[in-house]
Amino acid sequence: MLPQKIDRQTANAIKSLLQKHNINFARVLIDLDKQTVVAQEEDYSVDDLLEAAGSLSPERGMEILEEVNQARGEWNS
Repeated sequence: MLPQKIDRQTANAIKSLLQKHNINFARVLIDLDKQTVVAQEEDYSVDDLLEAAGSLSPERGMEILEEVNQARGEWNS
């Protein structure tokens, strides 16, 4: 499926509607047939984690990334 570009006014209207339902994710998948909204996971690299944390070693960054991936796997099962 190819992404479709929408104008800023439409995006803000959709965002406002979702916020009224306590949906505050930057990326969502809306399935109109199933009437569901699913948050899309953000994929972060080790470099992103290190930049956000500031002073982590690359080894510790990898450990944290592994812990996050493991937790996501547990949540999804």
